[in-house]
Amino acid sequence: MSSSIADPLAATRAWVETFVVARNVCPFAGREVARGSVRYRGLPACDWESALLALVEECRHLDATPEVETTLLVLTEGLDDFDDYLDFLALAETLLAQQGYEGTYQLASFHPDYCFADAAPEDPANFTNRSPFPMLHLLREAGLERALEHHPDPEGIPARNVEAMRELGHEVLAAALAKLRGGS
Repeated sequence: MSSSIADPLAATRAWVETFVVARNVCPFAGREVARGSVRYRGLPACDWESALLALVEECRHLDATPEVETTLLVLTEGLDDFDDYLDFLALAETLLAQQGYEGTYQLASFHPDYCFADAAPEDPANFTNRSPFPMLHLLREAGLERALEHHPDPEGIPARNVEAMRELGHEVLAAALAKLRGGS
């Protein structure tokens, strides 16, 4: 990793605090950050098999550690290409189901080049799922369900986020993400 690139875990923590929480992209994140129940784990993904095994290990860690609500697995190297990342994500979701974790844990996906299937790459809406580094967000489904029960409009969250990102604009969002990665 080049010295001009930020530390992946520090950049991810800063992204969670200055983007996800500060802009209320996830209305549930602030509580978990304040409680200290978010686990950050860096993981190289050059060897997919090892990375997938680490995902299963992380599920086991969550099984044994109820005070940790969620884990951000920051994929520090090996999945810079978004299409490769999507292939890896599909394998990860299949593996969780095969390991019996379907209904227990859910994966949310984030990548620096995230692009929704129905969006242009330059659409600011993509920034709802763009992060400084590729990552898998491992969420406890029971915790997510509890949080959604107490939110006045859970179905409106995605549309509100898309609108907020489009108001900010691609240039502002891209610059903020580049700064977190250590670029200009």
